[in-house]
Amino acid sequence: MPTKIKKKIILLFGPTASGKTRLALDLAKEYNGEIINADSMQVYKEVKILSARPNNKNIQHHLYGFLSVKRNFSTGSWYKLASKKIREINKKGKIALVVGGTGLYFKALTNGLSEIPDIPKYKKNLKINRKFILKNPKIFKGISLNDTQRLQRALSVYKYTKKPLWQWQKKNKKIFKNSEFIKIALCPDKSQIELRIKKRFEQMLRDGAIEEAENFEKIKLSPLKSSNFIIGLREISDFLNNKISLDKLKENVLIRTRQYAKRQYTWQRGQMKDWKGFDDTNYLDLRKKILSYLSKT
Repeated sequence: MPTKIKKKIILLFGPTASGKTRLALDLAKEYNGEIINADSMQVYKEVKILSARPNNKNIQHHLYGFLSVKRNFSTGSWYKLASKKIREINKKGKIALVVGGTGLYFKALTNGLSEIPDIPKYKKNLKINRKFILKNPKIFKGISLNDTQRLQRALSVYKYTKKPLWQWQKKNKKIFKNSEFIKIALCPDKSQIELRIKKRFEQMLRDGAIEEAENFEKIKLSPLKSSNFIIGLREISDFLNNKISLDKLKENVLIRTRQYAKRQYTWQRGQMKDWKGFDDTNYLDLRKKILSYLSKT
């Protein structure tokens, strides 16, 4: 019989290759739970191997591999779908486990999102450059000069609503109370993450990652589509076009994945200070400590 805990929503964040998938499965079995995806690249149905999508059919999974790579997928869209799934799971008397490494998804879930009106897609001819940004600090407050996408978004919001993006974001609408969550963050040593990344990509290659990348290329997507940024697709394309060797392919994927993990760690330190962190690299020790922690919440 599944163990019971008081709260009904467990959030599990961790950098890539930190062992989230295995742990989530064990927690779902232990607490009669269902798993909801919080990874922005695991939503795409055509890229299963390179996005490291879970493959377990014994536990119910949601929001994995349901969207065409031809479509972009926003944090707001995920927030609406994930919130609905959480409520559906809880109504069945089960625990919802939200699992992934996309920090913005978790921030939306815990902090809420502002109800910005529908904005027409910004056009490339919207005038935006460093000089314009510096002359209009009210519009671009809090946005890095290097974050082109958010700068364009901020200008679009201001142009069509006459109100800066940061003012909209101050009025966040929350679906859940903070007290409803148990927040767990995995933060194993970076050297361990690097070893796991290497091992995982070798397995991806054995599982058919090259064929998957070939099939992806045949779709002929716009370069701006979010799915293009799945790590491994570009590198495998370079390998297939004889631009790099197999060893260089592996090296390039390792470098990009390591950089991604570093950004996730940075997000965790800056945005998740009230989360309970676990840095154990031995899985059995990690599982034991987390089960003990959950039993006391």
